[in-house]
Amino acid sequence: MDKNHPPVNYGKTGVLIINLGTPDSTNWFDIRKYLKEFLSDRRVIEVNPIIWQIILNLFILTFRPSKTAKAYKEIWMKNENMSPLLYYTKKQSEKTSQSLQKENIILDFAMRYGNPSIKKKIHKLHEMGCENLVILPLYPQYAAATTATVCDEVYRTLMKMRWQPSLKIIPHYESNPLYIDALVNSINKKINEINWKPDLIIASYHGIPKKYFDKGDPYHCYCHKTTRLISEKFNSIKIKTTFQSRFGPQEWLQPYTDKTLENLPREGTKNVLTICPGFSSDCVETLEEILIQGKESFIESGGENFDMVPCLNDNDDHINLLNSLIKSNIY
Repeated sequence: MDKNHPPVNYGKTGVLIINLGTPDSTNWFDIRKYLKEFLSDRRVIEVNPIIWQIILNLFILTFRPSKTAKAYKEIWMKNENMSPLLYYTKKQSEKTSQSLQKENIILDFAMRYGNPSIKKKIHKLHEMGCENLVILPLYPQYAAATTATVCDEVYRTLMKMRWQPSLKIIPHYESNPLYIDALVNSINKKINEINWKPDLIIASYHGIPKKYFDKGDPYHCYCHKTTRLISEKFNSIKIKTTFQSRFGPQEWLQPYTDKTLENLPREGTKNVLTICPGFSSDCVETLEEILIQGKESFIESGGENFDMVPCLNDNDDHINLLNSLIKSNIY
């Protein structure tokens, strides 16, 4: 090489694990900024964009940030000054990077919405000499509103790069044996910690509008597949699939988690354990929506005992799973 040629980094593989995202703080303006980016994604909201932007900016972004800020304040990690989702995604990145222990592999993390952005992290990896790029969306069950929109943002970034890296995407891992074993182990661990026996385990997944399923989204099938595989290894207590976090007036995948928790005590089911297999990190949807709101609703309806299995977060089983997924897709 010409000695006057500027130094060029090359020969490395970059791995980017990507989660949904989080506001930078519980400040109203940070919450609004985050919601605007999230709810402007046409993969998330599939309605006429002109009409939706009017509704979003005039109504939703005027009133919803205050409600969302209150929920985040309930679960915000004050000492670390970050959301649990950001905290655990950082831990997952750090621990998985340590376990890979290869000089030519650089692992980092990004968020689909908010910070750190996919665009920023891809450019950073490229500058560090990553000629190959492996993308791992932290959504076990593929859906257009989650995994596909991550892919969209990756493609948009690469489209503007003159020297593009090669690309490999890990689209889903809902039936991976290490994933199923990790979930079963986490259920057993929680049952050993509590002093009561669950009558039922609720496997609560994030919902999507039913019309997305009708259009061919495989998410619903992947969720039921995960529950079935857990049940095959943990058959002492029945496991029921439900769907949470619905938004707006249209019909979403059913049964709804909140309605199920309200009705179970009236049907004689008084002791319930919940798990959220579709969430790789605890977040506002698990800690506030399920462990606070869900528990309150269940107890007020006549339930006696309620608890939630933590997400896999940065536990050893999860790090082993991420390590295995990455190693099997390295160039």
